[in-house]
Amino acid sequence: MANHKSAVKRIRQSKKRQLHNKYYAKTMRNAVRKLRAMTDKNEAAAFYPKVQKMLDKLAKTNVIHKNKASNLKSGLALHINKLG
Repeated sequence: MANHKSAVKRIRQSKKRQLHNKYYAKTMRNAVRKLRAMTDKNEAAAFYPKVQKMLDKLAKTNVIHKNKASNLKSGLALHINKLG
């Protein structure tokens, strides 16, 4: 167990932040999964900006790495372009 008051607070903060990050990361993964499952190009193209915005926000707040966000966005864009 922690020996200092500040360490106890740090543990509390980390747990709270971990829960927060886990929720948003899972939400993002579900959105990406949903977009990849779409077969209609118009529907997927309409949903893509929402997913893109989510990825950018998570990369900005360091929930995911910026390169991971870029890779996901480009992969999803390729997926949408292949639909027809």
